[in-house]
Amino acid sequence: MILEIENLELYYGDAQALDRVSFAVEEGELIAIVGANGAGKSSLIHTIAGIVTPRSGRIRFRGTDITGQPTHITCNLGIGQVAEGRQIFPSLTVMENLEMGALLPRARGKMRESIAQVFELFPRLAERKSQIAGTMSGGEQQMLAIGRCLMGRPELIMFDEPSLGLAPALVQELFKTIRALNRRGLTIILVEQNVAVSLKLASHAYVLENGRIVMSGSGPELLNDDRIRNAYLGI
Repeated sequence: MILEIENLELYYGDAQALDRVSFAVEEGELIAIVGANGAGKSSLIHTIAGIVTPRSGRIRFRGTDITGQPTHITCNLGIGQVAEGRQIFPSLTVMENLEMGALLPRARGKMRESIAQVFELFPRLAERKSQIAGTMSGGEQQMLAIGRCLMGRPELIMFDEPSLGLAPALVQELFKTIRALNRRGLTIILVEQNVAVSLKLASHAYVLENGRIVMSGSGPELLNDDRIRNAYLGI
């Protein structure tokens, strides 16, 4: 297993955000985490990344306990994150943003190789490498956010609501990119408001409600489950 989550509990003050969450991710899998707004999806991503510290439970990456480790440690171990809202550096150029992504010790020595790979994946970023990132469209900024994450040479990428605010045509391109990255061997955890597409992409999926995993199964199994169809797909 590349990632193991065991009985994770997270609180914000007295409010519980995660309640005994447990699951495991095999290397090369694409895992979907679905649920309503406020179910705890982003809290789960933030806890794995080290942005927030759980009250109890364990997180293991490649067998190493990383529970409560700060983000610069988890990133350098190989856990990347494409955050909700993109969170690029708007006043820097595209190239400068990409270079920021390669500052991790694990990535510095292969910056040129990584930039070539990102430009191959996103030719538009190569065309706009000198452009100030904040002047780009939402779709281009999302490309840049993914590219910057890839510059850190992650082995596992967590996507937090990547399609939020994008036009439908761009959303389809985004999911093609995520699928392509997974086919290249990257392990992916996808938190996404588009439940139907998430489940179509996922090899395995988990449903979060009020901070607890209430259902799990393969993507197709959950996609055809009447409870999921009624609750999330309006069918």
